[in-house]
Amino acid sequence: MPSADLAWERGRPDGLYQRALLKFVRNRVALFGLFCLLLMLLAILFAPQVTPYDPIGKNTPERNQAPSLVHPFGTDKLGRDIMSRVLYGGRVSLMVGFLSVGLAVVVSTPLGLIAGFFGGLADNVIMRVMDLILAFPGLILAIFLVSLLGSNIIIVIIAIAFFSLPTFSRLIRGITLSIREMEYVMAARGMGAGSMRIMFFHILPGVLGPMIVLTTLGVSGAIVAGASLSFLGLGVRPPTPEWGAMLADGRNYLRTQWWIAVFPGMTITLVVLILNIIGDALRDALDPNVRA
Repeated sequence: MPSADLAWERGRPDGLYQRALLKFVRNRVALFGLFCLLLMLLAILFAPQVTPYDPIGKNTPERNQAPSLVHPFGTDKLGRDIMSRVLYGGRVSLMVGFLSVGLAVVVSTPLGLIAGFFGGLADNVIMRVMDLILAFPGLILAIFLVSLLGSNIIIVIIAIAFFSLPTFSRLIRGITLSIREMEYVMAARGMGAGSMRIMFFHILPGVLGPMIVLTTLGVSGAIVAGASLSFLGLGVRPPTPEWGAMLADGRNYLRTQWWIAVFPGMTITLVVLILNIIGDALRDALDPNVRA
């Protein structure tokens, strides 16, 4: 008699992730976007080797200088090199984006699996809590939490993760509802597999594809949310560089020293655009109905 694991292997789409990888590799735009993203991540990671300037040190004699060979992105009102601040600020902005979405995924995955697999009271309680969170606009809810708990990077990450929970939980619940009725799941149940084993070893792999896509797109939204909070003065505290805070610093100088705000804004736009391109490519690659 075949085991539950064998039934699960037979029930899964054969070579799904291998085919998805081939589709993604054939997408030249997505590959170029991935290359640009990796290049930006390396520049941010090795910022001290890329730029020699201190991102927070004042240099009054060189303040408000336009972009040049010495300062490619120019300097701000305190003489700080904008390129250095953009690179160092990327550490904060990307950390907020990736960690907040990662925290939301870790919390929402078991909640969505439990709600979709068991249904009944568990489903009603979890989904009503998610509906309650959805009743508030995400950024407004984040502003409320940061104002209530304090303004620092940890609170910002928790706040963004909190209002991201319903999006991930509802997706996982919906997919779980459809997968739990499939033959390989019924076979596993018939072989005596427990509920936890079925959820995490038989249903969760079927959830991973859509979750990867949503996570990629969610990171871009989290970066924008984190920058928005910093723009409003609710993110990291000065003089720590952060893209949203740099936009706030330069908004009053757009007519005279445009580079103070334009380069951080362009960086946010570029990162979000690249992440959305990669997310769309992953969605097409993981969709069996889309031909390569």
